[in-house]
Amino acid sequence: MKQAIVNGIVHTGDEINNDVIIIENGIIISIQKEIPNTIPLIDLKGEHISAGFIDIQINGGEQLYFSQTPTEETIQDIYETSLKYGTTHVLPCLISSSKETILQGIEAIRNYKAKYNNGVLGMHLEGPFLNPLKRGAHSTNQVRKPTNSELEEIIRYGKEVIKVITIAPECFTDEQLDMLLESDIVISAGHSTMTYKDAQYYFSKGINLVTHLFNAMTQFGHREPGLVGATFENESVYAPVILDGAHCDYAAARLAYKLKKDKFFLISDAAFLGRKVSSFKWENFDAHLDNGFYRNDEGNLAGASISMKEAVQNAFNHLNVSADEAIKMATCRVASAIKMENQLGKIKAGFPASFVTFNDNLSRIETVNYNPI
Repeated sequence: MKQAIVNGIVHTGDEINNDVIIIENGIIISIQKEIPNTIPLIDLKGEHISAGFIDIQINGGEQLYFSQTPTEETIQDIYETSLKYGTTHVLPCLISSSKETILQGIEAIRNYKAKYNNGVLGMHLEGPFLNPLKRGAHSTNQVRKPTNSELEEIIRYGKEVIKVITIAPECFTDEQLDMLLESDIVISAGHSTMTYKDAQYYFSKGINLVTHLFNAMTQFGHREPGLVGATFENESVYAPVILDGAHCDYAAARLAYKLKKDKFFLISDAAFLGRKVSSFKWENFDAHLDNGFYRNDEGNLAGASISMKEAVQNAFNHLNVSADEAIKMATCRVASAIKMENQLGKIKAGFPASFVTFNDNLSRIETVNYNPI
């Protein structure tokens, strides 16, 4: 059934207008000036509306952690919980794990997507091919260098499921890196000891994304600008941040935004949403809530507790940007970073009818999801 969303301030991702949004069967059919008189109307009464948020790095929902239990139940927990916080599209994240667990996660995502036509886009595989010196909270037992055979199997089995893979490129041979570059998987550089020179080389090869800027990477220095400096200088590289004030100080985020502009976007990297899980232990991985942040027994940050809704609000409140700009950091910019800008992240004909509505200062953000589940 067709419906018309009217009387809203529409943030399309390209402009702000007062147009009418026509939706049908979970899809935006058209954006038009005229209010139709033949179909039901949804009156926003002057509220703002934009595409729903996209989180490309989320580890768990309210109760379940994907790397511990890579099952359809966990995926559903992540998706349903994300909807509560304005996020309509997600990439559940599997951190460094055994090959068997990675294949199990791929299979769970594939089976889930075959059953449900919703906002689960695929999977983010963070590791296991990371630099152990920058492993962060990832288990020393799982972080490893790739072999050709394991990499080939993951690429083959993960086709159309793995949308993003975080790697430390310096741990790869040129042949192995080419395997990934020739696949449809978006490569993100992270958990890496790359120098500035190394990073520029790998960016020139076609890597255009880093994983949680500032965290688990070489920092900017005036004699060695590191991966952070190379990211700042390279205009084609997307830079996501965990904007919770702990993973990234707001002053550093303001600087990053000034330098990256339309390549700056938000992720949650949430271990769990809602802060209902106060402590968690799985094999050699542990996390407990400490003043609102998840840390492990070594004191390292072990995934965030922030939602995308909170990240957007923090962007508005701490980065000196407009509400429209903060929204773009969680919608169209994210879609572009994972090469899905022609499918989601905007209010545009043919895109999902998955939205958030909000007030002028973003203190109230609510999910409005017409995408079928």
